[in-house]
Amino acid sequence: MDWLMGGLAPPAFAAALAVTLVAGFVKGTAGFAMPLIMISAFGAFMPPETALAGLILPTLVTNISQSLRQGWRAAWGSVVTYRRMILATIACIALSAQFVDAIPQRLFLLLLGVPITAYAALQLAGVALALQLRHRARAELIAGVVGGLYGGIAGVWGPPVIVYLLSIGADKAEQVRVQGVIFLIGAVVLLAAHLQTGVMNALTVPFSAALVVPAVAGLRLGYALQDRLDQARFRRWTQALLVLTGLNLVRQALAG
Repeated sequence: MDWLMGGLAPPAFAAALAVTLVAGFVKGTAGFAMPLIMISAFGAFMPPETALAGLILPTLVTNISQSLRQGWRAAWGSVVTYRRMILATIACIALSAQFVDAIPQRLFLLLLGVPITAYAALQLAGVALALQLRHRARAELIAGVVGGLYGGIAGVWGPPVIVYLLSIGADKAEQVRVQGVIFLIGAVVLLAAHLQTGVMNALTVPFSAALVVPAVAGLRLGYALQDRLDQARFRRWTQALLVLTGLNLVRQALAG
């Protein structure tokens, strides 16, 4: 079993399994937040590079399931429709991953957490912040760039994508599927990038693979709850989760 633990003591490994189960459940319910939950919780009991490596394979596998839940044709349609955001995300993940040790993560987390929290809180309060359709292409590119830059460094590129999808009023099925497609492509790029940087290595790859099991178990439980939520409740749950996500990013930045 030692070869699966990524150098962690048994209690820390057990904690990583539990965190991943919860993260998988949240992802199955809302379609996002798995890497955010994992990276923030893992940081309390393992090195940052081990935490980043640990989330990569669970993120990849669960996003395959999420993106293909309505079939490959629907997934391909999402690729075509959101191609600008996807291409921007891919390019920026590949670019920023090369600077994972050079860019202050506290500043990045703060600059992401504050606007995400403000946006989602305003949405929960009933303030309309929908994007104008004539600006959709530009907003799509910006969401991809911002998400990709954060993704390569922290393994988290979801919040800007979710904000964009909420702003254009995507329905529940489309939102979850598009998130899955974009997150899947981003996860493939993240894996490839960190196989080159050395974050994914002989010690961390088995550890990341071991976390796939609780991630998929949690995902399946979350799907059952997601299917019971109507569009209005799903949207409010997503907004509330974004607020918590943003506040957690700010907490991490301020705590160092």
